[in-house]
Amino acid sequence: MTSNLRWFKSSYSDGGGGNCVETAYTWHKSSYSDSTGGNCVEVSPCTATIHVRDSKQSDGPLLAVNPAAWTTFLTDARRG
Repeated sequence: MTSNLRWFKSSYSDGGGGNCVETAYTWHKSSYSDSTGGNCVEVSPCTATIHVRDSKQSDGPLLAVNPAAWTTFLTDARRG
C-alpha cells in the first residue's frame, strides 16, 4: 500500500488568518489497484467519516461515507 497526505484547512478557520487549523488525510491505495494505473481506489479512514477517491484524480471529488455504511459495503463486496 502507498500513502500520501492531503492537507486542508478546518472549516472553523477564517479568511483573516485566525483560528487556522489544518488537518490531513492519509490515503491508502487498495490492494486491488495495479501499477499501470487501472482500478485505482484510495481510502482514508477517519474517526467519523471514510473518504474514498480515484487515485488517478487525487485533486478530484471525494466520496465520504460513515463507518457503518463503509463496513456494510465491504461486507457485501467480499460476498460478491
